[in-house]
Amino acid sequence: MTREEEASPIKETARVAGFLYLLVAVFGAFGLVYVPSVLIVPGDAATTANNILASESLFRLGIVSALITQTVQILLVLALYKLLKPVNSNHALLMVIFILLGVPIAMLNELNHVVVLLLLSGANYLTVFTADQLQALVRLFLDLHEHGIMIAHIFWGLWLLPMGYLIFKSGYIPRILGVLLIIGGFGYLIDFVTFLLFPDFEMTIAEFTFIGELLLPLWLLFKGVDVARWEKRALESARA
Repeated sequence: MTREEEASPIKETARVAGFLYLLVAVFGAFGLVYVPSVLIVPGDAATTANNILASESLFRLGIVSALITQTVQILLVLALYKLLKPVNSNHALLMVIFILLGVPIAMLNELNHVVVLLLLSGANYLTVFTADQLQALVRLFLDLHEHGIMIAHIFWGLWLLPMGYLIFKSGYIPRILGVLLIIGGFGYLIDFVTFLLFPDFEMTIAEFTFIGELLLPLWLLFKGVDVARWEKRALESARA
């Protein structure tokens, strides 16, 4: 790689996209996976409520982390749009639309966790509820949050399909990453369908199909794109 290619603006865009994608992965894993795994005890509303009360700061950090994840998603998809637009501008725009539909769903869904904090706040107006009733309401809003995440899965899956296709066709990012992203997209969609239609099916497919979302940011951050091929694609796109 020449020094000019290393300093290319699109090379920097790739690195920014890789960094932002890693932030999404880290904050998302913390807010959506780690915090619930520590505090929520399935089928035990009382223990779950007590855990949240005992670790309120951790629960609040989970909310903040989830909101940061979605905010960074917006910046990420804009960087990816610039990176992948030369392949097909319509598919790149579709990728942006899907993630911009998913972001507000996921952000508004965090209100369910805010309600949990309000229910456990000990405010005077809550004295009309018994302890068991408050714990049941906490469980209800935690369940609503889980359902909201699954609705967001629709768009977390859909945006990966055009992105995977664009990467597969690009010629300046390895094709295998595109294939893995498409598989990951279907993983999210399958999870949404099974969650609603087969509620007793506890396994989530996405936990086995997310590898593309780990490898892509690492590739973009440390390898970037083939600048010469990107520039060729960009030139062809401009002439079309």
